[in-house]
Amino acid sequence: MKLKPNLSRAHTGGVSLLECLVYIAVFAVLMNVGGAAFYFCWDHTRATIYATDDIASALRAGEGWRADVRAATGKISVKTTTTNEIVQIPVGKNEVIYRFEAGELSRETTSQNNSRVLIAQVKASQMAADERGDVPAWRWELELKERRQSNHLPLLFTFEAVTKNTP
Repeated sequence: MKLKPNLSRAHTGGVSLLECLVYIAVFAVLMNVGGAAFYFCWDHTRATIYATDDIASALRAGEGWRADVRAATGKISVKTTTTNEIVQIPVGKNEVIYRFEAGELSRETTSQNNSRVLIAQVKASQMAADERGDVPAWRWELELKERRQSNHLPLLFTFEAVTKNTP
């Protein structure tokens, strides 16, 4: 007895090498697109985290500066050079000194003889008297450095304060 080969089963039994190569190519394209999308989102998430940290630091520094100006007991002085700016705020027998130098803004107190950096990524800082009639007001213009070149919105802040005690 002779057995006849079943031709219908021979064609459905496996995957050809050409089909495997096509599947591998499609998988590689999907992985590249997915990886690019992942890293795009990862990069923008990190940029958002950095921006929110910078904004929070600037707001904390601004509120501290406003509190120091409100607590001033004497004449506030500003010394500006081409490389730095020093603002001296007398508070009681002590002085609070804000120093902008080399892209950093620091706050010093003469009573405790310590200095701490408030913001490390400062592009520009300017504190100036902003007289409004008989009211001794102060204005602080602050611009933070951009951490990414593709940022289209600069981080600009304006803080205003009025001294309680007129010197």
